[in-house]
Formats: sequence, structure tokens, C-alpha cells
Amino acid sequence: MQSKPRKFKTVLITGISGAGGSFLAEFIVNNYPNIQVHGISRWHSATYDNLSSIRNKITMYEADLTDMASIIEVLQKVSPDAIFNFAAYANVLTSFKTPTAVMHNNIMSTSNLFEAIRILKIKPLVQHCSTSEVYGQVDPKNVPITEDAPLRPASPYAVSKTTQDLLCFSYFVGYRIPIFRTRMFTYLNPKRTDIFASAFAKQVAWIEEGLQKELVHGNLDSIRTIIDVRDAMRAYWEAMLYCKVGEVYNIGGTTTMKVGEFLDKLIALAKVPIPTRVDPNLLRPADLTLQIPSVEKFIAETNWKPQYSFDESIAYVLDYWRKQARIEKQSHGQNKNH
Repeated sequence: MQSKPRKFKTVLITGISGAGGSFLAEFIVNNYPNIQVHGISRWHSATYDNLSSIRNKITMYEADLTDMASIIEVLQKVSPDAIFNFAAYANVLTSFKTPTAVMHNNIMSTSNLFEAIRILKIKPLVQHCSTSEVYGQVDPKNVPITEDAPLRPASPYAVSKTTQDLLCFSYFVGYRIPIFRTRMFTYLNPKRTDIFASAFAKQVAWIEEGLQKELVHGNLDSIRTIIDVRDAMRAYWEAMLYCKVGEVYNIGGTTTMKVGEFLDKLIALAKVPIPTRVDPNLLRPADLTLQIPSVEKFIAETNWKPQYSFDESIAYVLDYWRKQARIEKQSHGQNKNH
């Protein structure tokens, strides 16, 4: 049975200018105008554009979660009653090239956030936004993946997220900080160009506009369950309203397919022929498959269900990149005229 929803006045989103954090900020601003939305973005972040539509409706702080003093200062100013922890280097492929930097950033940033909360003796509800990457190389007998499945991270990024996950439990048990974890499975987020779906959609749009000749891709055999970014953000919000502290919840969609099948469906929507080829640089040293979640625990707590169909999701991502491609072509034309 669903419990009574919590009420919040002030929300803090770490990594607010990233692809996930910015979509969540938009969701809260557009649906809950009475809630104050604050965000931490790294001082050298290059993703402020993600917030252009709501920039005047949120309060931003330039801080770095690897710098303890800056976190303490923000927490004292904001006094949040809810924190969504998104902040992380989130590129799996890059994590194989710079593993120490990714692990140091992701682990220490989460550790510092929890330490700052402990030092200040405050009790905001913290949702740590994790990833299905923590399950890594899944044994077929554990599919669909429940929250109790073994954690077998296969990349330095996944190791860092697994460590964050364990830190959450440790600070909940050891210091009674009210934390719970959500593990998001693949979601169609047009702003994440390092994720296969938007990387493909961007290239299709670029080819349609004559900005690129062929689409390059990595492994197409990985099996994923896909959810729309708008459903994913609503799920994060519902989690904050209803989920139990100390617990972990899988969040994911209902459409399961190979990455290659997704590419085929995208190419079928293209306005011109799309030549494709494998780029060896896009192949990960270790890749995942069978990323198929059981979301029964989350649904039991929240009554959440996806609202967008797969066809609506793929159209949303492609439309986003077609708009970007037109802008890009226009700027190309202007540059040639100078």
C-alpha cells in the first residue's frame, strides 16, 4: 500500500547542469512551481546550456564536490530538505581511458557530500541516483535483475558507482543519514551524446542535413530495457515522495531490445539512406548485456508506471537532434559566407 507522499520546500540537485540533473530540474520547475530548486554545478562545467529554459527559475551554485569547503558552504546557504545526488563523471568508455580520475572524482564527491551532511548535523532526505551499470556482467539466471542481484561492475565507472552505492548504505547504517538509492536502467536522454540512443539519433540527423556521411557505432548486440527520459525524471520525483530510507530501487522501462534493433528502428525513421560502420574506438574493453530490470519493488512503493511509448520516445530524441542539426547547418552556412 502506497504511503502518504512527503512534502518538500527546498530541493538541491548536485550535477544540475548535466543531462539527467537538468531534465529533473525542468520537471520540478514545470510541475511544482512552489518548490525552490537549487543546484550545484562544477565551476568548470561546460553544460550550462542544458538549463537555458529554466535558468531564471532556479538558484545555481558553482562548487566542486571534491572540495569539502564549497559543499559545506552551499548546504549552509540552501538548507535543503531533499537532495538528488547526480554529480559524477558518467562516460563509461572514457572511464577505461582515465580510470583513476573517474574513480577519484565519483567516490570522493559522494563521500564529501555525506561527510558535509554529517558535520553540519542536518537531515535532508538524500536520493542517490545510481545506475544499472553496478550489476555489470549479469548471470542469465539473475534476469530480470532484482535489487538483490550480485554487483559485478565491469568498468572503472561502474566500480565508482558501486562504491558510491555502498557509501550510501554505510552512511545510512553508521550515521543514520536518511539516504536511499535508485538504480536507473537505460533511458532515452537526448542530451547524453555518449549514450548509444542519442549518439545514433544525432548522427542520423547530421546525415539528413548533409553534415556527416556515415553513422559509426560500437557493439550492437547488447540487450537493454529502455525508458523515456520524461518517465525517468517523474520516477525520480515519485521516489523522493514515497521510497523508504536505507533501501535500493531499480527504475526502468518495459521495452527490451538489442542496441542494433534500436538502430534499425531509428534508421527506418530517417529521411535519407543511412550508411553505417563499426568504429573500433567505440568498442568497450568490457561491455554489458542483459540489462533487463525487475521494477516491482519500485512500483509497489510508488504506483509509478511509464506514460510514454517507445515510438514516442524515439521520435522525441530524433526530433531534438533534427532541431540541433538544422541549427548546426545554419551556422555552417553563415561561417561560409564570412
